[in-house]
Amino acid sequence: MKARDYLWCALNLMLDREELLEQLCPACRQKAEEERCPVCGAPAGTVSGGHNASFDQDRYERLKKGETV
Repeated sequence: MKARDYLWCALNLMLDREELLEQLCPACRQKAEEERCPVCGAPAGTVSGGHNASFDQDRYERLKKGETV
């Protein structure tokens, strides 16, 4: 496939999605447009991946300055 073929496919996928969204009521459309986790389907805003709950930022700042704990 040439670059123009990929562009044509991508554009048509986008247009197909927009057509499907236009068929939904406003409440369902808003829900369908929310960012979601691809694995569990939870809203992406509630996912806390990459966050270490036991990390102590204050202690890190003190150690970075050379202070003893």
